[in-house]
Formats: sequence, C-alpha cells, structure tokens
Amino acid sequence: MDTITQEFKRKAYREILDWKERLADKTALLVEGARRVGKTYLVSRFMREEYESCIYIDFSAKGKQVRAYKRAFAESDDVANLLERLQLLAGVTLVPGRSCVVFDEVQRYPPAREAIKQLVKYGTYHYIETGSLLGIHENVKDIVIPSEEHSIKLHPLDFEEFLWACGNSNLADYIRTCYEERRPLGKDIHEKAIDLARQYMVVGGMPQSVEAYLRGGDHRLEAAESMKQEILHLYMQDIGKYAKGYAPKVRAIFRHIPGALHSKEKKFRLADLSVNARMRRYENAFLWLSDAMVANIAYNSTDPTVGLEMSLGDSLFKCYAADTGLLVSQSMTGARDVDGRLLRGILYDKLGINEGMFFENFVAQSLVARGYELLFHSRANPKMEIDFLIRRGIKICPIEVKSAACRRHASLDALIERCRGKLGAKYVICAKEFTEADGITYLPFYMAHCL
Repeated sequence: MDTITQEFKRKAYREILDWKERLADKTALLVEGARRVGKTYLVSRFMREEYESCIYIDFSAKGKQVRAYKRAFAESDDVANLLERLQLLAGVTLVPGRSCVVFDEVQRYPPAREAIKQLVKYGTYHYIETGSLLGIHENVKDIVIPSEEHSIKLHPLDFEEFLWACGNSNLADYIRTCYEERRPLGKDIHEKAIDLARQYMVVGGMPQSVEAYLRGGDHRLEAAESMKQEILHLYMQDIGKYAKGYAPKVRAIFRHIPGALHSKEKKFRLADLSVNARMRRYENAFLWLSDAMVANIAYNSTDPTVGLEMSLGDSLFKCYAADTGLLVSQSMTGARDVDGRLLRGILYDKLGINEGMFFENFVAQSLVARGYELLFHSRANPKMEIDFLIRRGIKICPIEVKSAACRRHASLDALIERCRGKLGAKYVICAKEFTEADGITYLPFYMAHCL
C-alpha cells in the first residue's frame, strides 16, 4: 500500500472521473500500475472526493478484518448477501448511485476480482480495483477474468506532474502554451526549465521519492535516493516471489538495463547475459518485466514505410526503465555515494558520463505516459538509427534524442530522404530551445510530455 502524504495532482484523476460519468454503471474500473506508483493514493483521494460513502478493502493487509472480508466472498450465497456482509463488516452504509466499493491490491485475492462480473451486473454501486502484477500467471490462475472491467494504467509522475508537485504550475502552463504556439520560452526561463528537467531525471516520478525530495531539506537528494533504493529492493523481492520458474533470468535482465542503455546503440544484447542466451529462453522474462510495468520494451520497426506494426522485428529491441530516477539509482548500485556527489554531478551536468541513456529513457517514459507504444528503427545497410517512431493518423513521426544541443542528425536526414511524403512531423529532442528549421522541430526535453 502507498504511504504518501504529499498532495499530488495526477492526470489519471480526470480519466477516473470520465469513467465515473460515462461507464461506471456498466463496468468496474481497474487501475493498473507498478508497485509504489501511487495507485492507492489516487483511488483513495477519488473515493473521498467523489462519493458519499465507500467500502475500502486492502487485500495486501494482514489481520482479522481482511480475513473476515475474504470469508464474506467465500461464504456468501449471492451478491445481495455479499454486499450486506461487507457493509456490516466495514460499518458503512452504501447509498445507491452515490457509493463505491474499492478492492485495493486485488491481485492478492483473485476471487474478489472474479466477483466483479456479478457485482457490476447487480448494479446499485460503483466498483474500483487497483492492482500490480495483474498479468502474472500466479495472480489470475483458476479465475475467469471479468470482461466488465475498464482498465487504465497509472505510470510514474511525468515531468508536468513533477512541476505541479514542486509548486511550478505556472511554468508547466507556460511550457504547454509555448509548445502549442510553437515558440521558445526565452533564455532565462529555458535554463530554469532545463534545470528542473534535470532534477526530475535524477529524482524520477515515483511519488514517494518525489515526496522525500520535497521534504528532504538540505539532504533532499539523499532522501530521494534512499526511497528509490527501497523501491528497487522491493522490485527485486517481487521478482523472487512472483517470477516463478525464471526469476534468475528476470533478475539478470533487470540488473542489466543500465548496462544495455549505456552501450552506443542502447540495444539489449542477450549475449551480455550469457554466451548461450536465446530469445526463446528469455522471452517470458522480458514479458514479466513489461507486465509488471517496471520496464518499457521498445521494438524495432524494420521498414516504417509499410506500417509500423507490420514490420516489427524480434531480433532487436531496447529495454528502458519505467522510471528514469530508478534508472539513475540502478546505474549507481555499488558506488558509495554517501555525500550525494554522483547525484549532484548528474544534476548539474558535471559528471562527465554518458548522459544519453538517461535522456533517452526520459523521452521513452514521457511517450509511454502519453499512451504511445515504444518503437524505433534500426538497419545496418545503410546504417540508420532512429530512436523513436510514433504514429499520427497515417503519418509516421520520427524522433531523435540528443543529450546536448543538437549539431548533426545523419540518420534522421537519411530517413527523410528515403521516406519522402510518408513522414509526418520530424523531431529532434535535445537541450536547445524550441526552434524549427528545414522541416525539423527541435524540441527541448521539458516539452517531451507535450507530444
């Protein structure tokens, strides 16, 4: 369960409100997300602000009360009897049309999720579920997954949400306005926005690490780092607990994400894990990390001129961390950063390391939060590397990422020449101010979430 006291404004709140207004009479809402991403906090806030009364059941809790709830599911003859028992146990009176029932961490008790079909059919109240690792076989075996679920995915805070949390709502609004009006922020504001983007890159978007950063005073970087290390440790525990049969492979991949992104082409090479590694042996491990929403997999579109999904190759792929702040922490594992020197080096651009991996992960995280599938384009002859491809209508929009002010983009130029008339907007995301030249939009990092 999330333990967040800071007030965070989340874009997903609007999605949940839309569900309540349009779909709640026909479906239950399922909020999916990685551990510690803020699901419980978001849903708890929503039920307080939008309903007259609620029953909240945390299936990850231990003790007498949750055992009684589970017996109610197991022993009730019908839906009416179940709802009556839940109200008596919770000491709550549900009001038709103005109350909801929340099943938090529903993957811990699959029969509650299976009951959703009959609960929704019965009507009267609204139902919200939250869960992580919901695609893992152990959490869905022996139950029928209800079709009466409307699912939304909750990701770490994006940069705009980070600005809101830090009290920079005016700057967030100004960045979006300048993006929509296709103009730069101006030198001084641009520099401030770049500094804040670096802060976000180091701290990340996990709500607890952001809260620790905001409350940490003179040691805010160290406070955030401590929380991120705690989250990484939790993820490693989850791998051992839930990735049954292939936990060593999942751990190996998870640990190797920084090393793969640090390489020149940032592709994941199975040979780096084992000389005899083959995709068919590791495929389930990658899918586990993707289903758990702790990694974002990008696939190679070998020929974007014939459609992105029609030309996916399975021999080349990239594996990004779901949160850039956690990637920074993974990259420092084993380094004794007792005084925060490494963190400050990244923050103030004084470390002299390959920062491209962090900025590319930053962009990948932004695109995933916007609902894009991660695709890239790579070919050997002629050599071409396009970091990301997104679709707008029938047009394909290529994106190159540069960690500094952009000077050259040979691959993008070659793709433009090869795909004349088939491309939409062309982007280079870099550290320079917003500008447009020769049909290319140069977008600063702090505008990536606007795409």
